[in-house]
Amino acid sequence: MRLPPSRCTNAIAIGTTAIYLLLVLLGWSDAADIAGGFVPARLAGMEIPGALPAWITPLTATLLHGGMLHLGFNMLMLVFCGRMVEAVIGPAALAILYVVGAYAAAGMQFLVNPADGTPMIGASGAISALFAGYALLFGRPRGFASHPTLGVAINIVWLAAAWIGVQFLMGFAFADYGMAIATGAHVGGFLAGLLLIRPLLAWRRRSLR
Repeated sequence: MRLPPSRCTNAIAIGTTAIYLLLVLLGWSDAADIAGGFVPARLAGMEIPGALPAWITPLTATLLHGGMLHLGFNMLMLVFCGRMVEAVIGPAALAILYVVGAYAAAGMQFLVNPADGTPMIGASGAISALFAGYALLFGRPRGFASHPTLGVAINIVWLAAAWIGVQFLMGFAFADYGMAIATGAHVGGFLAGLLLIRPLLAWRRRSLR
């Protein structure tokens, strides 16, 4: 299948990579993580001098990464899932899905650990929303129910349960190596994607009429 130009996906990937490289070249990566990363404790009253307003940091955090491996894996997932999803729902809906995923990821991370003062960085939460959309649009539905609406609902619950289980297993596994994974953010972004993809698809179809 020949896909149409992935304008939004490409713009996100190029912009995120360019900002990461610029920060590295200027030696501003550590300062940017503190100023632009999402810190859950800030919503509970913690203050960080010189940091960006807390309400924008769920978005700015998606532009910050902890190294080339972190960036490379996220951009690979973004391009793979994003271009497929964008081909179905369009660039505007993909942008909405990505932004809402970023905020849902930050919100879930806050609920998991509201007192955490460590900056959360990376686009994984927002990309999790795209991955959820990809799973629903292109995955094979589980045949748990013959009724179409019930089948879709069960498929959503199945995907959510599987993703949550995988994320917690990854969290436990990487904890043994001293690596922290924002499990709550991944779950929050994924759940947002599951809930949004069908309304966005319906919106896309109406706009094309």
